[in-house]
Amino acid sequence: MKERNHTFDFLCGLCILRMILLHVVSMCGHRADPWMGKVMAWTFFFMCFFFFKAGYFNKTVAGNSWEYCKDRAKRLLVPYFVWGAIGSIIYFGFHYLYPDTIKLVFNPTHIYRYSHFYGNPPCWFLFSFFTAYIVIHFINKVKHLQWIIIVFPFVSYWLYTQHNPLWMSLDNVFMGLYCFLLGKIWHWVQDHIDHSWQLIIAVVFIAFFVYGNRHFHGEYDMSLNKWVQRPWGAGINVTFALCGISGLLMLLPQRRVPLIGFIGEHSMVFFVVHYPLIFLYKYIHLINHHSIRNYADMIFLLIFILTVCALLVPHIESVPWLSGRLRKRKQ
Repeated sequence: MKERNHTFDFLCGLCILRMILLHVVSMCGHRADPWMGKVMAWTFFFMCFFFFKAGYFNKTVAGNSWEYCKDRAKRLLVPYFVWGAIGSIIYFGFHYLYPDTIKLVFNPTHIYRYSHFYGNPPCWFLFSFFTAYIVIHFINKVKHLQWIIIVFPFVSYWLYTQHNPLWMSLDNVFMGLYCFLLGKIWHWVQDHIDHSWQLIIAVVFIAFFVYGNRHFHGEYDMSLNKWVQRPWGAGINVTFALCGISGLLMLLPQRRVPLIGFIGEHSMVFFVVHYPLIFLYKYIHLINHHSIRNYADMIFLLIFILTVCALLVPHIESVPWLSGRLRKRKQ
């Protein structure tokens, strides 16, 4: 058995924690707090990491394309629709039961325009992730065609200037594919240079990221394909951050960080479950006429989500259509 890479589990866990924190803080009314602004400014590239990680471990598949697409659909599209439905049941169910207390916000174009489900909007990521896998699969079938992806950040920015016209939030797939290719290139670099040069490159990249994020700061919001402040700064800093941080950590002794590593190992469960739990918590408090717009509820809600998700891990991962974890076929 190949030893599990704790570096990517650690980074994946950090990304999931940052995402849950953002959603909890926003729901509790503290998104505009200065401290949260600083957290977002230095972690804006975290959603890009999942595409980077996928590219890092991706292998060119020369087999049957239909079987490959079916496999990705089972792993990503099925959970997308299932957890979108679960979130919608919670969202509309509470409104149906308590129409005078919980106001309904509904736009029929919302799902096919943004791929967000009411009650579980983060599910957009699963659809974009699925699309990226399918596109890269067919691109890899044509020799050297993958290098066209280098210009995709410019395509992403152009789509942003055109108010993101693609349905299902697919405008962000272009930046996702760039990060996918970046992960693949970074893996090749690490396989072909010795550790001393890897360390030098990683440290230099991190230094460039810190300097660049301070002096030509820009941010990229993948969920909205939104480029803010200096778009070119965001693209450059994403590149330096993903390669530099992952490269440095991989050269350090790989030890499993208990909580963060656990979240990274079971990231799908925490990803798909956390937002329905936020809505449950919010609606139960609304029914009892209690506001959660305070720090006490924010801290408790964060602990509540992490605890419940951890307890649900073995149950959800045992069901393929909930977790996307397919059972291995017996030989």
